[in-house]
Amino acid sequence: MLIRGAVMLDGTPADIRVRERIVEVAAGLTPRPGESVYDAAGGTVLPGLHDHHLHLRAAAAALQSVRVGPDEVAGRQALAHVLAGSGVDDDGWIRAVGYHEAVAGALDRGVLDEICPAVPLRVQHRTGVLWILNSAGLQRLGLVDHPDGRLRSADAAWAEPLRSEPPLDRLSRQLSAYGITGVTDATPDLDAHDVAALQEAHRSGRLRQRVGVLAPGKRILHDDALDLDETVGWMRDTHAAGVPVAVHCVTAAQLVVTLEALRCAGRHPLDRIEHAAVVPDHSIGDLAASGVTVVTQPNFVAERGDQYLADVPVAEHHELWRVSSLRRAGVPVALSTDAPFGRADPWAAMRAAVRRRTASGVVLGEAETVSATAALTMFLGEPSRPAVARRIAPDAPADLCILATPPAETLAELDAEMVAATVVAGEVVFEKR
Repeated sequence: MLIRGAVMLDGTPADIRVRERIVEVAAGLTPRPGESVYDAAGGTVLPGLHDHHLHLRAAAAALQSVRVGPDEVAGRQALAHVLAGSGVDDDGWIRAVGYHEAVAGALDRGVLDEICPAVPLRVQHRTGVLWILNSAGLQRLGLVDHPDGRLRSADAAWAEPLRSEPPLDRLSRQLSAYGITGVTDATPDLDAHDVAALQEAHRSGRLRQRVGVLAPGKRILHDDALDLDETVGWMRDTHAAGVPVAVHCVTAAQLVVTLEALRCAGRHPLDRIEHAAVVPDHSIGDLAASGVTVVTQPNFVAERGDQYLADVPVAEHHELWRVSSLRRAGVPVALSTDAPFGRADPWAAMRAAVRRRTASGVVLGEAETVSATAALTMFLGEPSRPAVARRIAPDAPADLCILATPPAETLAELDAEMVAATVVAGEVVFEKR
């Protein structure tokens, strides 16, 4: 295929000849016999976006689940109404996602039994680390004597029976419409079978995006179980196997332990810190010195910022979801959505990085804003080196995002509606009609 009339982000006109890889990039290329032509009509062409941290199966399942977060539900009566009106999955469960205590307080099996006594119900907290089940659900899992129905997602003893294989087609179509050509699955407990299944989904066309995984080097830390010596040992063993680590850090304590563990264990050049949701001032220098890449999600400023304003002390607001201060300190930074725990739209995440506005319009962490070019570039990184932007050049993979807008408008709007076509391995997988 020949893509004609495109414009690079820097304003350079370009025609791009592609097969599975990019063959030629130059202005004024002419079609060859039998070559299809896509007219970009002066629109911006980018390397395909890459979401550097999401959860494919959970995101696919969330598309089939009822959302019960603060944006959708307010109060226990409304929660009961929404759950009563939701459908039952093919496996007999009602599945709800995105819950936060701001909706109707802390949930346990007793509360859920009052709301939904007969049908197995599981409600996932928006952090992703907790499920709350009613008695019918606990009985289904053989946990009828469980005291409160609050189960950590990291506990494989109960999580494995709940694991499902939702179809990925619908999610893949959504990602393609955003211009996403590649993803990194951040689910920590994927085994070889899981990875093979994702790769087969890509080969078969059910998942059009190229896919990489953080497992087996991904680990989620919990404040009530932080163990520096054990973490150092795990890092050393993981590095010795030639595998980089990717450590989930959403609190200051988790970040401090991770940085000290990296200092003690040594590092792999591809090590990552996921989220870095809270970075105290005194940790920025240590983070920069570590050389580790941070993959963060400023979209949570837009999605959860008003809750942060209520829950987080004012003196700590500037520590939340940092981007600009980390980049200034020399920390390699890339962006992602953390779907389904964040919204899957990377363009919304870019706008959040630029504007830092909560849903009510409050600017949270103004000093952490970045330019539109920087925000966009942080979704263009290499899969294994997220902070190293890919380029449109001969022999690069023919994975492209073609926009209907010229560069200046693209950067001013940062809107998914601008995506005109998405190309993976030289094939158009999405075209806006």
